[in-house]
Amino acid sequence: MSGDIQASPFHRRDHSLAGFIVSGRWPDSTREWAQFLALAVRITAVPGMVLDTAVFRAIEEVPDDPQPGTIGLVTDEGPVLADNGPKPGDFVYPQPPALMVLHPPTHSLHSSGESANAASGCVLLPGIPHLGLEHRAAWVEAEADGTVTRLVSATGVDPMSDPDLAVLVSLCAAA
Repeated sequence: MSGDIQASPFHRRDHSLAGFIVSGRWPDSTREWAQFLALAVRITAVPGMVLDTAVFRAIEEVPDDPQPGTIGLVTDEGPVLADNGPKPGDFVYPQPPALMVLHPPTHSLHSSGESANAASGCVLLPGIPHLGLEHRAAWVEAEADGTVTRLVSATGVDPMSDPDLAVLVSLCAAA
């Protein structure tokens, strides 16, 4: 596909991250979604941007009075472990093109001792396994200075192989 993908963060009144405005076009590969996730995790690493582990959903809606080229949003759907957070089956219809979980540094499990203040995240690109369309995913860790300390992407992922994937798949699964 041609054309650039642009993502602009937007914030709440308390300056915490509410989501991203996506312009140009949607990422169309696992690699491009991994790059989008890297941006999101780098922002999450900044103290106060994401207060608790949260789920973000890609939606093909635009804000009121959008800028030219705006094609959709990636919005904060709430904390993972809270009464007001998303529940299993919440994103069955319509199934989003992507779901992410973002962990601020205070809630992140780190893959190495060298990145103890890193934020992390996972993006799930839901498939339809019974039709042969595999789930795809990517994982990123980044420090507050913007250094990406880990980036992994995969196709044909087993949702039960990773706690973040298990949560994200449960949100897309019919109850």
